[in-house]
Amino acid sequence: MNLRSTKAIYWVGVILTSMWFGTSGVCELTKNPLVWDITLQLGYPVHFIYILGVAKIAGVLVLLTPNKLLRLKEWVFAGVFFDITFAFFSKLSVLGFAATADAIIAFAMVSVTYIMFRKLYPAATAALAVN
Repeated sequence: MNLRSTKAIYWVGVILTSMWFGTSGVCELTKNPLVWDITLQLGYPVHFIYILGVAKIAGVLVLLTPNKLLRLKEWVFAGVFFDITFAFFSKLSVLGFAATADAIIAFAMVSVTYIMFRKLYPAATAALAVN
């Protein structure tokens, strides 16, 4: 895979991830019933939903910043993976396996995006391991 295709896959993944988690964050902050009701049904407290919304919007802003904030992007990817993991297991235990399809799709999409991030910025991620 050449640099051009790696960049293309990375930026498509970043844009899709940003749209997905940005929309979710806005829905959490505006009490959109589609997101709000499911999150409450899963047993999460109201204050957590607001915190999650703010964190998602902040993470999207970091992901969309080109060639900067690389260490912070690592944290954003970690946060996104935690969010997806918690969503998957929460939905699995409360709503059943059929409700986890979005988490499975998100996990695959973000995984590919993160792999491309590591290919584009190997020095930045190697420096993280040394520190």
